[in-house]
Amino acid sequence: MFARLTMFEIDTLRISLDTALQRFIELVLPETRKREGYKGLYVLRTPEGKGLIISLWANEEAATAGVESGYYDEQVAKFVSFFRAPPGRDHYEVVYAEASDIKAQ
Repeated sequence: MFARLTMFEIDTLRISLDTALQRFIELVLPETRKREGYKGLYVLRTPEGKGLIISLWANEEAATAGVESGYYDEQVAKFVSFFRAPPGRDHYEVVYAEASDIKAQ
Protein backbone atom coordinates (compact mmCIF):
# COMPACT_ATOMS: atom_id res chain seq x y z
CA MET A 1 0.00 0.00 0.00
CA PHE A 2 1.16 3.55 -0.71
CA ALA A 3 0.16 6.91 0.75
CA ARG A 4 0.10 10.31 -0.92
CA LEU A 5 0.49 13.17 1.54
CA THR A 6 -0.71 16.67 0.74
CA MET A 7 0.32 19.41 3.16
CA PHE A 8 -1.75 22.59 3.03
CA GLU A 9 -2.61 25.75 4.88
CA ILE A 10 -6.07 27.27 4.53
CA ASP A 11 -6.44 31.04 4.71
CA THR A 12 -9.12 31.20 7.40
CA LEU A 13 -9.90 34.83 6.53
CA ARG A 14 -11.12 33.68 3.09
CA ILE A 15 -12.97 30.50 4.10
CA SER A 16 -13.82 28.81 7.38
CA LEU A 17 -12.25 25.45 8.13
CA ASP A 18 -15.65 23.78 8.30
CA THR A 19 -16.66 25.23 4.93
CA ALA A 20 -13.36 24.12 3.39
CA LEU A 21 -13.88 20.60 4.72
CA GLN A 22 -17.44 20.48 3.43
CA ARG A 23 -16.26 21.69 0.02
CA PHE A 24 -13.60 18.94 0.00
CA ILE A 25 -16.19 16.29 0.90
CA GLU A 26 -18.62 17.47 -1.78
CA LEU A 27 -16.24 18.28 -4.66
CA VAL A 28 -13.07 16.23 -4.25
CA LEU A 29 -13.94 13.10 -2.32
CA PRO A 30 -16.49 11.71 -4.82
CA GLU A 31 -13.94 12.07 -7.64
CA THR A 32 -11.19 10.52 -5.54
CA ARG A 33 -13.34 7.50 -4.73
CA LYS A 34 -13.62 6.79 -8.48
CA ARG A 35 -9.84 6.48 -8.89
CA GLU A 36 -8.39 3.05 -9.52
CA GLY A 37 -6.64 1.69 -6.43
CA TYR A 38 -8.14 4.18 -3.95
CA LYS A 39 -8.25 2.70 -0.42
CA GLY A 40 -9.25 5.61 1.84
CA LEU A 41 -8.02 8.86 3.32
CA TYR A 42 -7.52 10.93 6.43
CA VAL A 43 -7.86 14.71 6.69
CA LEU A 44 -6.01 16.31 9.60
CA ARG A 45 -6.02 20.00 10.53
CA THR A 46 -5.06 22.50 13.21
CA PRO A 47 -7.34 25.32 14.41
CA GLU A 48 -5.04 27.75 12.56
CA GLY A 49 -5.69 26.09 9.19
CA LYS A 50 -2.60 23.92 8.70
CA GLY A 51 -3.51 20.49 7.45
CA LEU A 52 -2.55 17.20 5.97
CA ILE A 53 -4.45 14.84 3.68
CA ILE A 54 -3.24 11.26 3.71
CA SER A 55 -4.76 9.29 0.84
CA LEU A 56 -4.16 5.55 0.71
CA TRP A 57 -3.64 3.61 -2.51
CA ALA A 58 -3.33 -0.07 -3.42
CA ASN A 59 0.13 0.38 -4.96
CA GLU A 60 2.67 2.94 -6.10
CA GLU A 61 1.21 3.14 -9.59
CA ALA A 62 -2.24 4.04 -8.23
CA ALA A 63 -0.73 6.62 -5.88
CA THR A 64 1.16 8.39 -8.65
CA ALA A 65 -1.36 7.97 -11.50
CA GLY A 66 -3.49 10.89 -10.37
CA VAL A 67 -0.48 13.18 -10.38
CA GLU A 68 0.70 12.05 -13.80
CA SER A 69 -2.75 12.32 -15.39
CA GLY A 70 -3.43 15.85 -14.12
CA TYR A 71 -6.27 14.70 -11.84
CA TYR A 72 -4.43 15.84 -8.70
CA ASP A 73 -3.87 19.37 -10.07
CA GLU A 74 -7.56 19.59 -11.06
CA GLN A 75 -8.58 18.85 -7.47
CA VAL A 76 -6.08 21.29 -5.97
CA ALA A 77 -7.37 23.99 -8.34
CA LYS A 78 -10.75 23.80 -6.59
CA PHE A 79 -9.06 25.29 -3.50
CA VAL A 80 -6.27 27.44 -4.92
CA SER A 81 -7.87 30.72 -3.86
CA PHE A 82 -8.18 29.49 -0.26
CA PHE A 83 -4.56 28.39 0.29
CA ARG A 84 -1.98 30.62 1.99
CA ALA A 85 0.71 28.95 -0.13
CA PRO A 86 0.75 26.19 -2.76
CA PRO A 87 0.27 22.77 -1.13
CA GLY A 88 3.14 20.35 -0.81
CA ARG A 89 2.96 16.73 -1.87
CA ASP A 90 4.94 13.55 -1.30
CA HIS A 91 4.51 9.77 -1.65
CA TYR A 92 5.39 7.10 0.91
CA GLU A 93 5.26 3.35 1.07
CA VAL A 94 3.07 2.22 3.96
CA VAL A 95 5.20 -0.32 5.80
CA TYR A 96 2.89 -0.80 8.81
CA ALA A 97 -0.72 0.21 9.45
CA GLU A 98 -3.24 -0.38 12.18
CA ALA A 99 -6.67 1.23 12.35
CA SER A 100 -10.11 0.46 13.64
CA ASP A 101 -13.37 1.15 11.82
CA ILE A 102 -13.77 4.50 13.56
CA LYS A 103 -14.98 7.25 11.23
CA ALA A 104 -14.36 10.80 12.45
CA GLN A 105 -16.52 13.80 11.62
